[in-house]
Amino acid sequence: MKLLFLGDVMGRAGRAAVAERLPKLRTDWGLDFVVVNGENASSGAGLTPDHAKALLAAGADCLTLGDHAFDQKDMLQFIETEPRIIRPLNYAKVAPGRGARLFTATGGRKVLVLQALGQVFMKRPFDDPFSAVEAVLKTHPLGGLAQAIVVDMHAEATSEKMAMGHWCDGRASLVVGTHTHVPTGDAQILSGGTAYLTDAGMCGDYDSVIGMDKAEPLRRFITGMPKTRFEPAAGEATLSGVYVETDDRSGKAKRVVMVRIGGRLQESRP
Repeated sequence: MKLLFLGDVMGRAGRAAVAERLPKLRTDWGLDFVVVNGENASSGAGLTPDHAKALLAAGADCLTLGDHAFDQKDMLQFIETEPRIIRPLNYAKVAPGRGARLFTATGGRKVLVLQALGQVFMKRPFDDPFSAVEAVLKTHPLGGLAQAIVVDMHAEATSEKMAMGHWCDGRASLVVGTHTHVPTGDAQILSGGTAYLTDAGMCGDYDSVIGMDKAEPLRRFITGMPKTRFEPAAGEATLSGVYVETDDRSGKAKRVVMVRIGGRLQESRP
């Protein structure tokens, strides 16, 4: 199976890049399933129903969220009506929506997508992500009902993301980190057959401070005083993520390639 995961979509520039490029990528690369992290797609904080619909219409089969899952209050109700949106497993127990779901890819094959929030350096204490992921993987063995399993580890610390990769090794097709908006260069297939990347980066303008227009973050770093709200940078966005090919029988990865298309970053693609 050919899978594509795209990192955090950042504001209008990120949405435009996905809308412009993803439909052609699906055709050119023969993609079977696409996961897009959309938690910063709406003004850099959360995801509105309209923007979710636009990303899905562009070719995403599933949207994952993150710690900003419900910054846009309309998502509280919309997520209950749109099964293609996944919020973190270990978010508040009363949160609407689901943290894991089995999807149908091309040819009737099944893909399980789940997301967990890290605990290290995060602003609020979330439940243990490892036990949350373990509970799902125990009931969905790789290569059984699910021909592929994608784990989105939305976390600040690289160590916690790497630990999740090894924790899931041999039990997931792909473990990929999101949240920091800075793409890492460590795409690999772990010893048990799981593709891994510490952070997919963002789909946004890299002439920025993690996707935000530079002026206000620089002012706050230098003076310690805010003046205006953060605004997403509006220049040309780079599409950033990871491409994985898996074996349908075992569900394990056969190939993993970092994806960087357009914008300011050096291009990398399958």
